[in-house]
Amino acid sequence: MLAGAALRAAGAGAARDAAGAVDAGWVVKDLERLVRTPSVTGDERAVADLVAGILGEIGCRVERIETDPAELSGRDPDWPGQEMPRTDLPVVVGRLGWPGGRRLLLVGHTDVVPVGDRATWSVDPWGAGIRDGRLYGRGAVDMKGGCASILGVLRALVDSGAAAALDGELVAAFVPSEEDGGQGMLAAIRAGITGDMAVITEPTDLEIVVAHAGAITFRLTVPGRAAHASMRREGVSALDKLGLLIRALEADETERNQAETDPLMTALGLPYPTIVGMVRGGDWASTVMDRAIADGRYGVALGESWREAEARLRAVIAEAAAHDEFLRDHPPAVEIVGGRFSSARVPSDHPLPRSLAAAAEVTLGRRPAFRGEPYGADMRLLVNEGRTPTVIFGPGHVAVAHSADEHVPLADVVACARTLAAWVVRELGSRS
Repeated sequence: MLAGAALRAAGAGAARDAAGAVDAGWVVKDLERLVRTPSVTGDERAVADLVAGILGEIGCRVERIETDPAELSGRDPDWPGQEMPRTDLPVVVGRLGWPGGRRLLLVGHTDVVPVGDRATWSVDPWGAGIRDGRLYGRGAVDMKGGCASILGVLRALVDSGAAAALDGELVAAFVPSEEDGGQGMLAAIRAGITGDMAVITEPTDLEIVVAHAGAITFRLTVPGRAAHASMRREGVSALDKLGLLIRALEADETERNQAETDPLMTALGLPYPTIVGMVRGGDWASTVMDRAIADGRYGVALGESWREAEARLRAVIAEAAAHDEFLRDHPPAVEIVGGRFSSARVPSDHPLPRSLAAAAEVTLGRRPAFRGEPYGADMRLLVNEGRTPTVIFGPGHVAVAHSADEHVPLADVVACARTLAAWVVRELGSRS
């Protein structure tokens, strides 16, 4: 038995060995394969097959979880919504170490958003081209770079021999459907993919996200009264009434953001944005619009669930309608039509962010900052439904996610893998 300083030194040495075993060449190769496999939300089967094959090559115990999304949405009270049609939820899991003790999770999502207008890209969005140390393509940063980091961790643990000595189990989960709500993560949780601690490798610039806001996708259906354009005063424009409701939402946005006092969120400037992203209405240019439909996003505040945010949204619309003579008698309809992202946090003094920061300090040469983010993520499902303390730590910057010429710095992908390999060994130690 080793004791005291000798034991700590042995653990630190094993962590350094695991980090050093991360093969940058393999990390880049895996990332190229991932980006070259299209996996737009709702169609992730091909990339799930690829990931399962890579996990088998590495030497992991591979498990596939198949859940019927229609059945999940019908029975689960925590169903997180969806925005794209789908027929399956292919979750792939790789395991190292030994069940029965402590369990760590590394989690990545395999789905990506659509490419959009290809004319805005200067590169092939599925080409995984490399330029100036960055790999380009849809999903490169959000979040196939993070998935490649996880695969790099698994390879390093096997190649260094650390996997055989782990005193506990490492579970790597690759889930679909994060972009449109998180059904894949919920399906994994319901299948038992939970643990003592988890890290999601979404892009954070290698800082540690300990708190995030959320969002709900809503639809407003606003009535009006049709009339001939030459007699427009006889009609009521649904577009004008929509404008009234948007101004109410803008006032609510200001109030909610000014009320926030948590430094993690106030540092963001606008942690809880509300937008209307789509508007449809009218069927004839010379007819007063009798119906307008608007789809938008409503921020969920830190400490708030999506259900609480929905109640506030409905109250804001109802109050605005009550002060308008026409809408008072013809109330607008409010629907929640897409993803339902609650907020989540882990205390900054929790052992998870502290231990991950310590591992990062050794491998990166600096101690990462603890941050909050304004977007929703699968973290809230692991924290709230899976009862698993979770942080987000990954390569690249979220500012280039969902954009044309999306890219991720390859050095960040490798650095993330090395940090996480060291963290896993520090946390699970050795059976010997």
